[in-house]
Amino acid sequence: MGTHGVKVVVIYPRPQDEQAFETAYLEQHVPLVEQKLKGITRLVLTKVTGSPQGNVTAYRIAELYFPSLNDLNACIESDAGKEVMAHAQAISTGGPPLILICEEEAFVYW
Repeated sequence: MGTHGVKVVVIYPRPQDEQAFETAYLEQHVPLVEQKLKGITRLVLTKVTGSPQGNVTAYRIAELYFPSLNDLNACIESDAGKEVMAHAQAISTGGPPLILICEEEAFVYW
């Protein structure tokens, strides 16, 4: 019915210093992702601005799309994938990021 895909979702908790995190994230981490992670087809970067539930610990969400689960697994298990994941851990000063492997079904309405 909808379109299907696979992705890695990384949920970063609110950092100790938001400005320092933003600098490291945008100037170091995102370029590292773009250079090292071969096979990604789409990168979505989201900054959480609020929630109807009040305060939430999620601060940033990254979605990295791949053509197949095999491509995703090959990428994250590679040396480059391990390097990028280690860097994600290193810049996440609010605690370790939650890293999820997801199957997606998307619907577009207009």
